[in-house]
Amino acid sequence: MTPAGRDVWASGAAYEPYVGRWSRLVAGEFVGWLEMPRQQRWLDTGCGTGALSEAILGSGQARAVVGIDPSDGYIAYARAHVTDPRASFRIGDAQAWPVDDHEFDAAVSGLMLNFVAVKEQALAEMRRAVRPGGVVGAYVWDYAGEMQLIRHFWDAVVALDPAARELDEGRRFPIAKPEPLSALFRGVGLRGVEARAIDVPTVFKDFDDYWSPFLGGQGPAPGYCMSLPEERRAALRERIRHRLPVRADGTIPLIARAWAVKGVAP
Repeated sequence: MTPAGRDVWASGAAYEPYVGRWSRLVAGEFVGWLEMPRQQRWLDTGCGTGALSEAILGSGQARAVVGIDPSDGYIAYARAHVTDPRASFRIGDAQAWPVDDHEFDAAVSGLMLNFVAVKEQALAEMRRAVRPGGVVGAYVWDYAGEMQLIRHFWDAVVALDPAARELDEGRRFPIAKPEPLSALFRGVGLRGVEARAIDVPTVFKDFDDYWSPFLGGQGPAPGYCMSLPEERRAALRERIRHRLPVRADGTIPLIARAWAVKGVAP
């Protein structure tokens, strides 16, 4: 967390090397799992830098994609990097998406739900946005388990500073597991709810490739990292360096697991 106690989501350029590049790998598999017909209208809620929107467009299933996010910086990044004419991006709030009722065939979110204060309201808004029979889907990182690049970080943090335990995303976001995610979807009236794990490889070319993104300040772990005095940040860096699995060629092989969930609007 930042000293002000808030996660920072402002710079798309800083977010991409951190987890944006890995979210793109999850997004492609997630879109395929939804099994949507072609020529559908999609709403990408909490679209961030546009990773999920790009995957939807690349799947050939979209007639149009509307991405919405509260961050000016992320919307600007998405508009600059996702130039497909079928895509458009807007600034909006998760508690009241600026879209009409039943406007879309699918409403999806990537890595968004756990950061929303009233998750039920955000999901109810996604359900409102889709037609009867439309699909609502989401994925979040498995912070407490196999999102390994973040798990290694927080395990090292807590070993050095047990008081930071409550900042660990594995503790902050108990929803990021298949059972609570499925219960949330059923709780807003979605039917046929299913959940699954999506694992993607996250191979870092060296330790700097792993560590440098934590210096970008985007999100809880990098925000905490950059709130530390230099001496404590250096100690954290070295503890993580000695924890990571390193191959003979210097690469660091990890995996990133996301939990995905989907349901159908009645």
